[in-house]
Amino acid sequence: MKISAIQWVAITTLLLITVTIFATMNLAFSWVFYLTVLGQISVVIMVYRVLRDNYTTEKTFDDFYEDYSHKE
Repeated sequence: MKISAIQWVAITTLLLITVTIFATMNLAFSWVFYLTVLGQISVVIMVYRVLRDNYTTEKTFDDFYEDYSHKE
């Protein structure tokens, strides 16, 4: 199963939130340390996957926000 770029963003976010929760709960240092290292590796992979993602769109800067229609 291939993990998409947005799934990498979600996984990395959840992993780093978990690190924060574990550190706040004073869990063992080894758990926090290894999850932090795993989180850093995940951030590098996430950035690589997002930058290399084959994403195309027809939107331009003139489209601005999708919920804001400035063309009348």
